[in-house]
Amino acid sequence: MAKTQKSLKETKKNFVSPFQEYWTNKNYLFLLGGLAVLILGYFLMAQSPWDGFSSLTLSPLILLAGYVVVIPFAIMVKSSFFKK
Repeated sequence: MAKTQKSLKETKKNFVSPFQEYWTNKNYLFLLGGLAVLILGYFLMAQSPWDGFSSLTLSPLILLAGYVVVIPFAIMVKSSFFKK
């Protein structure tokens, strides 16, 4: 009983990604939008003065929206949601 080894090309041909059907271009766009929201939040946090409205109040709210709303939405929404 000799075992046959599969080549790397044969293994790649048989592999089907589970995200191929689930992730669409819209999911990636929402994910990029979420990253843009996070960059905006950190940019506002870095502005002076440190005890100003944008640094102390606005940027944490924007970061919270990015982390809690936009990025999970991009991950969890199915492609059937966009077909409506």
